[in-house]
Amino acid sequence: MYLLVLATHSLIRWFVLVSLVFAIFRAYRGWLLNKPFLKFDNIVRHITATIAHVQLIIGLWLYFISPIVAYFLYNFSTAVHNRQVRFFGMEHVTMMLTGIILITIGSAKAKRKTTDKEKFKTMAIWFTIALLVILSSVPWSFSPLVSRPLFRPF
Repeated sequence: MYLLVLATHSLIRWFVLVSLVFAIFRAYRGWLLNKPFLKFDNIVRHITATIAHVQLIIGLWLYFISPIVAYFLYNFSTAVHNRQVRFFGMEHVTMMLTGIILITIGSAKAKRKTTDKEKFKTMAIWFTIALLVILSSVPWSFSPLVSRPLFRPF
């Protein structure tokens, strides 16, 4: 079960990143070029937030069944000094939750704005900050601190 949830979480991260980058592109394009906020832009905003929330649910499920997290929680005083264990037990989940919260706030605020320019600007700012937070906490395969494969097999 753990390996299936882990592989699913690893796969969905790409959907989160692609949808977030696309939403940011649409937001900056609309904001800087004074484009109308189309139904398509609203769908992109909504789908991006939805994919992020699905990833959050799977991530939380993974958090509660992970042997790394279990070790971290039951051996906190020693585990907190181990970079990889601390990353998955505390840092990754905190930063990713922060990123999802930023996406949620940005999506909700953009939805309530009255002008197209305000909608795009709100999405651009909040989603960009969320992307930076998320990118800083993904265990990239090239990271010297904590690395994991870019794709996990099912």
